[in-house]
Amino acid sequence: MSIQRTSFYVLLVLVTLAFLWLLVPYYTAVLWAVILAIVFFPVHKRLERLLRGRSTVSALLTVLLCICLVILPALAILGSLVQEGTSLYQRIESREIDLNVYLLRLQDALPTFLDSWLTSLKLGGFADLREKISAGAMEAGQTIAGSVLSFGQNTLEFFISLGLMLYLLFFLFRDGASLGLTLRQSIPLSDDYTRQFLDKFAAVVRATVRGNVIIAVVQGFIGGVAFWTLGIEAPLLWGVIMTFLSLLPAVGAALVWVPAAIWLFLIGAWLKGLIMVAVGVLVIGLIDNLLRPPLVGQGTRLPDYVVLISTVGGISLFGISGFVIGPLIAALFISAWSLFTHEHQQGG
Repeated sequence: MSIQRTSFYVLLVLVTLAFLWLLVPYYTAVLWAVILAIVFFPVHKRLERLLRGRSTVSALLTVLLCICLVILPALAILGSLVQEGTSLYQRIESREIDLNVYLLRLQDALPTFLDSWLTSLKLGGFADLREKISAGAMEAGQTIAGSVLSFGQNTLEFFISLGLMLYLLFFLFRDGASLGLTLRQSIPLSDDYTRQFLDKFAAVVRATVRGNVIIAVVQGFIGGVAFWTLGIEAPLLWGVIMTFLSLLPAVGAALVWVPAAIWLFLIGAWLKGLIMVAVGVLVIGLIDNLLRPPLVGQGTRLPDYVVLISTVGGISLFGISGFVIGPLIAALFISAWSLFTHEHQQGG
């Protein structure tokens, strides 16, 4: 390899790293622009055919559709969530909602041997455990309040990211076909490998966003309505938490509604507890089995345990965007090793 070609490759790597470094502050905006473009690109192509090839107009209409169907509802839910979370924290801090009263009722409902068992485990009995739970709840409330304040201080940055995402989204719709062709030609792999990787990328994004998000939203909505009907405090907050947890296979929303049902049973609200169990098992639990096959299908072909681990790992590393990034990395990892194994077997 000549010195000139080696220098060119080094320069190519350096300018690519520099460009990626520039994108790091707003990588979330770029990521979600790409995700929305992949999910809504079929809609854009259909509009483009209806408008007889007017790609600019169809791109603008598709962006407006994304705003109406995704962004505005998300902002409305976020605003309501911030308001409800702040209100709940203020009511707890002002003792309007006294956690100790609820915990004392729970202590009275528990069998006496449980207190002895906790003491034998050197947890200090239920009285000490009650103080720890109360202190933990207050600390969690302060964390939520601090997050709300931080969000208010970063509102300008949020709207800048939102504007960048919509701006980029428009051009991804309008020039998506040519950009995809350029990307295919630029990747230093064979045409077959490039096609498989890009197809896997698009399939995972569509399956994760279109399928998992819709299922999670439906489960969280039903759970929130159930909490509101049963008179449980902050139903919107719990509904949103169930929505996020529903992105995790196997466990999901049960991490919220099962403890709520147990709590209702312990305080003597048997009918409400039975209703919560019925809704959780027969409605929330079955939604995944009913909606996942038509919405997700075989798009990812990832085992549940891989999805669970990659989702949790993605969220811990990348925040909320990790529920897409994690399964995407896992799918590309499995796809790359499958191609390597297939090539190795053929070569052998």
